[in-house]
Amino acid sequence: MAFFLAVDAGGTKADFLLADETTELARVRTGTIKRMRADAATVQRNLDNALDSLTLLSGVSMDAITRTCIGTAGESVPLVTDWLNSAFKAKISGELLLLGDVEIALDAAFQGGPGVLVLAGTGSNVAGRYQDGRLTTAGGWGPAIADQGSGHRIGHEGVRAAFLAMDEGRPTLLRTAIMDFWQIGSLELLIEYANSIPAPDFSRLAEIVLACAEQGDPIALAVLRKEGVDLAYLAGLIAKRLQSASHDKDWVPSVAFAGSILEKVAPVREALVDALHQEFPTLIALPGVVDPIAGALWRARTHRQTP
Repeated sequence: MAFFLAVDAGGTKADFLLADETTELARVRTGTIKRMRADAATVQRNLDNALDSLTLLSGVSMDAITRTCIGTAGESVPLVTDWLNSAFKAKISGELLLLGDVEIALDAAFQGGPGVLVLAGTGSNVAGRYQDGRLTTAGGWGPAIADQGSGHRIGHEGVRAAFLAMDEGRPTLLRTAIMDFWQIGSLELLIEYANSIPAPDFSRLAEIVLACAEQGDPIALAVLRKEGVDLAYLAGLIAKRLQSASHDKDWVPSVAFAGSILEKVAPVREALVDALHQEFPTLIALPGVVDPIAGALWRARTHRQTP
């Protein structure tokens, strides 16, 4: 019997899924195994704990694994890839496939077929797969350059919108809510903290912006909708690339979604889909969000590599 290991290695957590040819046998979540996010001792401990838990839950030894597929952001960064390659090969038998996180999410949605994937969590990225299997991306350049629609961008734009509203004399819940969340007692301290180096974790403010929007704050809602429209612009760029390479010029690729923002922040997703439908009226937006680790498992089982 063949056994397959799928891994979704994120910046704050890592998900592991062990399966045979037809059945999922065990799932485990642990802390990050990305060397960009933690020191070598921490990521090694997280990996060891995950593998031990998988064996305990399933009764399957890591020596019995036929193929492992890992999806991670930063798959082109040597610090990330070198550690993953050496650490997994030291602990697990069989072949090792190392792919990007958006590629396994594409596989979860389209199983090797063409389509567009919009991913927005702490960061964001948009990817597409041509009908011949090639990949193309837009965005995903990090928080200082891109990350449209991400938790970081929503939080940062929420702070900016709060101060612009103050300049305009417009009421908003944002400033008070942000000060309460950060436990800051004065405007002067808020200005100092928001501009500090290293910068605060703006992604944690995404839930505050959403809460204000749900209470009817039009400024908070506008922040969320703008981020959805900005994501739609990137998704539209990818869709047009796929269209231009298709033999059928009337074909419109379907769009799938992944990540916590597109799962939980409805105004971002709604604005994204509405903007896409304005440009592509027949576009199909898949419901819900895909589970990227399902794509890693499909890839491990089929061993279909992108050309």
